[in-house]
Amino acid sequence: MKPSSDASSRPLLVFSHANGFPAPVYRKLFQALEPAFRVRAVPIYGHDARYPVRDGWKPLAQQLIDYLQRDCHGEPAVLVGHSLGGYLSLMAAHARPELAQQVILLDSPVVSGWRARLLWLSKRTGLGERFSPAAAAKRRRTRWPDVDAVRTHFSSKTAFAQWDPEMLGDYCAFGTRADPQGRALAFERDIEYRIYKTLPHQLGALAREPFPVPVSFIGGRSSREIRMAGMQTTMRLAQDRLQWIDGSHLFPFEAPQQTARLIERAFDLASNACHPGLKTCSL
Repeated sequence: MKPSSDASSRPLLVFSHANGFPAPVYRKLFQALEPAFRVRAVPIYGHDARYPVRDGWKPLAQQLIDYLQRDCHGEPAVLVGHSLGGYLSLMAAHARPELAQQVILLDSPVVSGWRARLLWLSKRTGLGERFSPAAAAKRRRTRWPDVDAVRTHFSSKTAFAQWDPEMLGDYCAFGTRADPQGRALAFERDIEYRIYKTLPHQLGALAREPFPVPVSFIGGRSSREIRMAGMQTTMRLAQDRLQWIDGSHLFPFEAPQQTARLIERAFDLASNACHPGLKTCSL
């Protein structure tokens, strides 16, 4: 995709964040995308009383739909979402396809079949919680004396070891807020926990018929989430628009520039604007 400085010629891209990571944390990724797209983002999911966290996330998907209608004036957008945000983008595009040009999933594999039934059982019984991110969210530290202490804390965590330094700095600055005790997580721990506990188990149904807009998928080669969810349904949705990048489930934070280039390539593939014979791409 050729970058353009003319705002009117750049497609509108609406980004939806992962659970626990408000949109401002993706600042460097957005900057890398700006030459090619007009980037907008829902600032934070789950914290608006009008869109509560409920099983299946329908109110959260409605938050995205309302953002597209209200803040983007109904202009059809390229919906890009990371993890939680990918699922919400998929749900919004399925419900209101006139608001979406296409969907690009960033490590948002669709659970279906026996895995979906196991997810349903886990939600009903709570037996699988200790194996899911919900367990870590429930115990997550939420307060620090200052931003430097936030960075020291997260720098020591394995999950953050491969992060781009600037994006880690943005997580410490924009993923926390001022608090009487210093800094507190901007994404409330209980809301993060409830989002994990209410993961939709019926998204596989979206792949049983032709999806109304093109869907692309970009996955991390070391993603634990992909291994757990499987790829069969996602491959039916994405067809030949499947790309891989070295990294974990959090690869947008680990390699923002590479992620931006793959998003551009996914857009081009779905738009049939370039690489018409290309089946898979990787960086």
